[in-house]
Amino acid sequence: MSLVAFSLVLFTYYSVWVIVLPFVDSDHVLHQYFLPQEFSVILPAVAAVVALLCIGAFTVVLMWKNRKPKKVD
Repeated sequence: MSLVAFSLVLFTYYSVWVIVLPFVDSDHVLHQYFLPQEFSVILPAVAAVVALLCIGAFTVVLMWKNRKPKKVD
C-alpha cells in the first residue's frame, strides 16, 4: 500500500511540475517547491538508463548461471 501511495504522490508531483508549472508565473510561490524545468527531462532519462542497466545486468547474471558446460569428447 505504501508503494502505491508513493507512486501516486510521485505521479502527481511530476504531472504538476511538467503540465501546470509552465503556465504559472515565474514569481509565483508555487515555483519554490519544484526543481528547475531542465530536470523534468534529465531525471526520467537517468531513471530509464538505470532501469535498463539493471534489467541488462539481471539478464546477464541469469544467462551466466544457466549456461551449460561444454561436453569434452
